[in-house]
Amino acid sequence: MKLIKEFKEFAVKGNMMDMAIGIIIGASFNKVIDVLVKKVFMPPLSLMTNGLNFQNKRLILREALLNAEGKTTIQEVAVYYGEFFEVVLDFLIVGLTIFLVVKAMNKLRDKSQDVKDKTVKTPKDIELLSKLSDLMEEQNALLKASKKE
Repeated sequence: MKLIKEFKEFAVKGNMMDMAIGIIIGASFNKVIDVLVKKVFMPPLSLMTNGLNFQNKRLILREALLNAEGKTTIQEVAVYYGEFFEVVLDFLIVGLTIFLVVKAMNKLRDKSQDVKDKTVKTPKDIELLSKLSDLMEEQNALLKASKKE
């Protein structure tokens, strides 16, 4: 029963919805990056390398053996380094994009938490804490002034 109660708290707090939205957006983002690499970046790269198709590049460790009828008896063993190159390129693009998004969000968050900046609405909790801090500084200044007298 405790597990069900904890799950309800988790779901009600919005964590589950945030996570589901993140997973859905992440899956869609992955498709966009996959197309970006395969259809936008790889063709010019292939053109610059005289038609080299990276996805088919491999290092053959053992050739496939065919019988007299032309059927494969032993499968080819190969290291597909071209496909690995594409996946690394995908990873670098995703990493760079996420870095830029997080950087922009941090900049917006920092701007919204600055109570002196009136171009962006400051969250109520930050605004209240700022007022509380100002009041405490004012009281400390009054206490210091009264002790000196």
